[in-house]
Amino acid sequence: MGKTTVALALGLAAARRGLRTIVCEVAHQERFSRLMGREGVGYEETEIADNLNAISLDQQHTLEEWVTYQLPSKTLAGMLYRSGIFQHLTSAAPGIKELVTIGKIWELAQLHRKSKDARPYDFVVVDSPATGHGLGMLRAPRTFADVARVGPIRHQADRIHDFIVSDKTGVLAVALPEEMPVNETLEYRDELMAFRGELDAVVVNGLYPERFTDEEIASLNGHRGPAVRAAITEHHRYRGQQEELERLGGGVGDVPLTCLPFVFAAELGLPEVEELSGVLEEQIA
Repeated sequence: MGKTTVALALGLAAARRGLRTIVCEVAHQERFSRLMGREGVGYEETEIADNLNAISLDQQHTLEEWVTYQLPSKTLAGMLYRSGIFQHLTSAAPGIKELVTIGKIWELAQLHRKSKDARPYDFVVVDSPATGHGLGMLRAPRTFADVARVGPIRHQADRIHDFIVSDKTGVLAVALPEEMPVNETLEYRDELMAFRGELDAVVVNGLYPERFTDEEIASLNGHRGPAVRAAITEHHRYRGQQEELERLGGGVGDVPLTCLPFVFAAELGLPEVEELSGVLEEQIA
């Protein structure tokens, strides 16, 4: 739950600052709900803490809602959505499902919402799919606009794309201090720069503390026992994480790095996320 934990921690930090915030989960896995220790929020904007709302997005609901907004009649929209031809076309159209998902997120971030009863948000946090899938979702408006070429759908796709690449939107990468996650983050950064620009920040999650010096570990040579093995293993892990953190920092250049500690808990819950949120808020202030 690394990036999910960071997304919720960021949402809590924004809410504490008085910003009306919503955290959006993509893929309908209800991870926010589990971290908050509550029932699933589903496809509804649900308050989960003071100033903090959550929504769990899935392609079925986002596509159905998108069709409803495109047509003047809900009855007609329902008939179209349930038709086999429409389902076939949406399955074949490149980027349409990703477009309606990012379109819903874009709508949440607008001052004037589509529903007259929906209140605007000051801050929208998205727990997007990992690496390639997340990048595909960001690219979807441009991909679909190139296919549509003209018409209202092209116009909407262009508006969403312009919003994504504007200074109103930030992209924050979350990485563990390990070889493969660092490689993926650096590759993601390169691909992102090709169509949007630089990452706005990187959060490195799960950093072990330095509890032993190299000299202290060296002095354990010749000693045995589970405590000694645990100390040596932890120190080696700490050293390995520091090497990957240095490599990541060199790879992203001037992009700000924020580091969150490893939480020694059997299962993460709200107290642990709030603790991480406080650390995150101190570093991004």
